[in-house]
Amino acid sequence: MAVNVRFHQLGGPEVLQLDDIPIREPRPGELHLRVHAIGLNRAEVNFRRGHYIDKPRDLPCGLGYEAAGTVVRVGPGVTGFRAGQPVSVVPAFSQNDYGTYGEEIVVPASAVVRLPASVDPVTSAAAWMQYLTPYGALVDIGGIRAGDVVVVTAATSSVGLATIQLARLVGAVPIAVVRSADKADAVLAAGAERVVTVGEDLVETVREVTDGRGADFVFDAVAGPGVHELARATATGGQLIVHGTLSGEPTPFPGTDGMRALVMRSYTLFEFTYVQHRLRRAERFISTGLASGALRPVVDRTFDLTEIVQAHSYLESEAQTGKVVVTVRGHS
Repeated sequence: MAVNVRFHQLGGPEVLQLDDIPIREPRPGELHLRVHAIGLNRAEVNFRRGHYIDKPRDLPCGLGYEAAGTVVRVGPGVTGFRAGQPVSVVPAFSQNDYGTYGEEIVVPASAVVRLPASVDPVTSAAAWMQYLTPYGALVDIGGIRAGDVVVVTAATSSVGLATIQLARLVGAVPIAVVRSADKADAVLAAGAERVVTVGEDLVETVREVTDGRGADFVFDAVAGPGVHELARATATGGQLIVHGTLSGEPTPFPGTDGMRALVMRSYTLFEFTYVQHRLRRAERFISTGLASGALRPVVDRTFDLTEIVQAHSYLESEAQTGKVVVTVRGHS
C-alpha cells in the first residue's frame, strides 16, 4: 500500500485527499517508481475542476504529470532502466490512465527520462513541463534561431521563466510581458532583454528592440482579445503561438489586422511528447542545459505531500513566481 492523492468529486483544492491504495505490478511498457518530488501544474488544477482538455472519466481519480524519483521495478519488455535509477516523469499520457501524485506510482516507460546525476529531485520535478512546453513550440516546431526575438506573455509563470532561459540558451532575444512592475526583477534575472507591464505599449517596445521589424515569435499563455496587440507586435511572416487561455475569453483571429502575413496557431506540448524520437531529442537538449546550469528552474515554494490541499490553493492563488513543488517525506 502507498499514499496517493485522489479526488472523489470535481471541485476546488479541498476535494483532494490522501488515499492508501495498493501499487500494482508494472505491466509491459511500464515502470514502478518511488517518488521523491512532484511538480505541480495548472493543467492539474483544471483537470481536478473538470475544465481541462482531458476530462476525468471515472471517480475517484488520480492526477499529476511530473515527478522525480527512483525506479523500483521494471515492467516486461522495458529496456534502458534498472532498479534504483534516478528518473523523472514527463507529460506524455492521460491523467485518466496514470498520475504522479503519490509515494509510489506506475507510469509508462515512454514518459520517463533519465535524471542527470548533478540534478536534485526538486529541481528535476520542476523542470520538465516548463522546459518541454517552449522547447516543443519554439525549437522543435518553430525552428527558432540565434538573433530571433520572442515575446513571452505571463512571463513570471514557470513556463514563462523557462521560455526566457531557453530563448537565451539558443541565442534568441526574449521580451517579457508581466502583470505588474514588481515582477520585473524576476524576469530580468531569468534573462529578459526588456520587460513590458500589461497596459504599457508592447508594440512600441518591440519595434525599438527590433528596429521596427517586429517579433519573430510570440509565445502567448493568455489568449483572448489581447492577441490583437500581440499580432501588431509580430513581424511579417512571424509566428504567434497560443499555448494557454489564462484570460478565459474567446480568442479572435487577428490575421486581418493591417492585412500582414501572420502565422497564428494553437499549441500543446503533447504534439511532440507522444512522439518518441522528438521527446528524446528534447530530453537530450534539456538534460544538457540542466547539467550545465544554463537552464535553472525557479522554484517558488515547496510543500509536503500531506499539504497537497494547501499546495493547490497556493497554485490557484497565482501569487507564485516560478514552480510549486511537493516533496515526499524522507525524500526531499
